[in-house]
Amino acid sequence: MLGYTGRGILRDKILNLINNVDKNVEQRLEHFLECINDSEGIDNVLVWLQKIKNDLPATVSEINLNNVEDGWSLNPDTGNLEHSTGGFFKIIGIKTETEIRESGKGWKQPMVDQGTESSVVGLIKKRDQSGVFKYLVEAKFEPGNYGRVLLSPTLQVTYDNLNKLHSGRRPLFSEYFSFSEQNNDITATVKFEHWYPEDGGRFYRKRVKNMLVETTDVFEVPNNFIWLNMFQLKELLKRDNLVNPHLRSIISYL
Repeated sequence: MLGYTGRGILRDKILNLINNVDKNVEQRLEHFLECINDSEGIDNVLVWLQKIKNDLPATVSEINLNNVEDGWSLNPDTGNLEHSTGGFFKIIGIKTETEIRESGKGWKQPMVDQGTESSVVGLIKKRDQSGVFKYLVEAKFEPGNYGRVLLSPTLQVTYDNLNKLHSGRRPLFSEYFSFSEQNNDITATVKFEHWYPEDGGRFYRKRVKNMLVETTDVFEVPNNFIWLNMFQLKELLKRDNLVNPHLRSIISYL
């Protein structure tokens, strides 16, 4: 185990060996030091995640598309499968004309159209009492998840859901990632904020805003959230089917 003081000494020694140190170098070094802090393992995390899966009050089953209701229907003019509000997403048809792909010719296919700037995912970062950075991760259920529940960022939401187009509640911790919501009751420093494209073979021109926010606030978290250090996150990435693509995307930047 490398303590907080030991990490600081090692950090200074390494920086003294490097020429032209800038913020990017310092950030990479800090991330490396976080990754080797093995003070906590992942056994308790796996037990916690399995309990959430075992107690999950949700079932998912396939149904005929003709029976998908709740505002969903085929638009008779466009043929798109879309919601009556005009939000969430649409299933559209795309025609591709090219000779550079495997088929040697173009093709037609359905695609998911959520709009170009449709979603935001964010991770909250905070030092614990020992000085180690922890990241607030959710065990999140999605109907299409492999294994039903995956480790996800603190916030993972479309702007339609953020704006309560579903007439439900606002997602937890959204105030840390929406400047229009920020107030004097929270402390948040944006460490990075970038747009990353989604899979262009399934989603039409979609990109997602990735954010990392640091705070010193003290707050309670629900049972399906957990604080993990970077060593734990890296170890969990070595396991099959645990970490969702949005959390992987944010970690990849670090």
